[in-house]
Amino acid sequence: MGMYYDIDDILLEEEPISVIFQIGANGVGLLDPSSETNSIEKSAKVDMPFWLAHELYLRQAVSINVPHCFSQKTRKEIQADAACVDLRFRSPYFYELGCKLLPLVTDKSIGPFLQYAFSSRYTEILCKSHSITGATPKFSSKLTKEESQLFEAARSSMVAFKKWRIGGSRLEKASILGRKRKPTILKQSSTT
Repeated sequence: MGMYYDIDDILLEEEPISVIFQIGANGVGLLDPSSETNSIEKSAKVDMPFWLAHELYLRQAVSINVPHCFSQKTRKEIQADAACVDLRFRSPYFYELGCKLLPLVTDKSIGPFLQYAFSSRYTEILCKSHSITGATPKFSSKLTKEESQLFEAARSSMVAFKKWRIGGSRLEKASILGRKRKPTILKQSSTT
């Protein structure tokens, strides 16, 4: 899976995923709150954390449904105006979850959709990070974890650039160039 000590990866693995059991399972009734017994029937639809859904999928016990954050409604909203869509509300780990789900679901259009969503939001993120000076709670509250990291990296690089530009001399001669070098004399070999 992912990085063992990475808190973001741990939180991503806890995202709820809807699955349909392909077989009946005994002793797992606690996964289905509507179940009165300690078993789950075949074709039962249950929500569970991604890490468990992934493991059960590998054992061919469940099929994974595409989460609501990748629904047609979300896709249409992103196609209309990607910068205004609140992806953090849908899933704080929208892109990573999509990448991890891609090999597990039958809907292969998730990959191109993720690429389109990121590329159309990327420009807006960089423009805002270079132009906005103060805190931007309204804009940053819509960004996923990955986009927030990109926004902060772009903002800090712009601050460093402005500091460099305002500061003293821009270019300095390297210290090694200050020393004079002795010219090397090439000995010519005489071939007679």
